[in-house]
Amino acid sequence: MSDTGRKRPWLAAILAFIYPGLGHVYLREWLRAVLWFGLVFSATALLVEESVMAPLSDGLSVDALLAVSQGIPTETSMVLFVITVFSMADAFYMATRENVETEVVEGTKCPNCGKELEDDLDFCHWCTTRLDGPAEPER
Repeated sequence: MSDTGRKRPWLAAILAFIYPGLGHVYLREWLRAVLWFGLVFSATALLVEESVMAPLSDGLSVDALLAVSQGIPTETSMVLFVITVFSMADAFYMATRENVETEVVEGTKCPNCGKELEDDLDFCHWCTTRLDGPAEPER
């Protein structure tokens, strides 16, 4: 099987660690990416007070970002951490599932049991599931 079309689950998870939803952008799962982006934005908007974000009003700088990160409550940090972990797990799962579906579509694995198929058989010799072969012409 060629590697074209295969996604790397660990790359998707690492991108989701950088920012939740970024791994889903890599997988081209646009709706899930928007949902993860929205979840992080909503959680931040609801849980972080305006006084904590005040240093950013003067402009975006490293010092301002450090001041904001130090002012975020521990509970809020834990919520954002949990969101990040779930986003990583979801991106990893989606990439793995997409790779399995690609293998089944290419016909190298049985759609029922997932084991390797013989090229010359029209059924899986492991679980005896009949495979959809080429359509026979009608007479």
